[in-house]
Amino acid sequence: MKKILLVDDSALMRRVLCDIINSDSRFSVEDEAANGVEALELLSSKNYDGVVLDVNMPKMDGLQLLRELQSRHIQARVLMASTMTQEGSKVTLDALELGALDFIHKPDWSFKCKDQNFQTEILNTLEAVCNSKLSQAARGNDKLNTIQIREIVKKNSSRYTGEKIVAIAVSTGGPKALQSVIPLLPANLDAPVVLVQHMPEGFTASFAERLNTMSEIRVVEAKDGEELEKGCVYIAKAGQHLNVAKNGKKAQIRYSQESYREGVRPCANYMYESLRDFSYDEVVAVVMTGMGADGTEGIKRLKESGKKTFVITQDSDSCVVYGMPKACVKAGLSDEEVTLTQIAQEIILRVGVKSDGC
Repeated sequence: MKKILLVDDSALMRRVLCDIINSDSRFSVEDEAANGVEALELLSSKNYDGVVLDVNMPKMDGLQLLRELQSRHIQARVLMASTMTQEGSKVTLDALELGALDFIHKPDWSFKCKDQNFQTEILNTLEAVCNSKLSQAARGNDKLNTIQIREIVKKNSSRYTGEKIVAIAVSTGGPKALQSVIPLLPANLDAPVVLVQHMPEGFTASFAERLNTMSEIRVVEAKDGEELEKGCVYIAKAGQHLNVAKNGKKAQIRYSQESYREGVRPCANYMYESLRDFSYDEVVAVVMTGMGADGTEGIKRLKESGKKTFVITQDSDSCVVYGMPKACVKAGLSDEEVTLTQIAQEIILRVGVKSDGC
């Protein structure tokens, strides 16, 4: 049974969340704290399998607590409970950069926590967090800088033929992991990139903006009907399934509202399956950290259709949760398994860069 620390300034919300967590035999709320100061004292002397942390609290808020944990070298598996406001989504992304492993959207009112979908989400996400690795130490020797990658591409320019597309699937641990991938992709990448990151509604726009400010390549939250362009990353909008559809000779984003699949929406399986009958000469599928098996079925069907598909999976050591990549590997679909810091260079080496401005 996993021991949980629950941190929230609302006594009513603590009681409601405590009841939900304790209702599952996998967990036990061992301690509660009303603010970051109380939580810091507990985390300084006790170990927990998981921490459910509120953002806005008196005395010391969630972000301040995460900074204190970092400065004192106290490790904790943290699940953020965040609001759905625009400001809330930005703060949540800050929390992920400060070491939180994942987050859920906490309802504004305690009675809304009785919703079965919310209860399933928090319990499943909490399980993933409790089973996550505490650190993702990047192995510096594995990482090439952008200039080095471009030099390699220039020397191998003759190998890049045909039209390609990159399709990335990622979940738990993804927002932080993607910061080691997307900012290393050049603005003149010779392929569009479509990306499914499992994330609650209301957060993907801020996430895309955050990545865009960090990157050479353009990053946007994909819009329905938008035509795909090379040198751009299109992040699926939360709450809808992203598909790539034909529009004459062009490829465009199309959203659909099918029910949840693999327990998520968007589901990467839909994204991969939509590429089966497309005119791309090769699909470069990338499966990164995340719980579950999303992506495996879609990639399997993509390969079975005869579409040339090259699959890159993130290795166990660098994953927060080695679930989605593991499912791909076990199914015999992975063509290359690499550490997090190698993913960007492998994408670039697979699709190349446009000659104008390399």
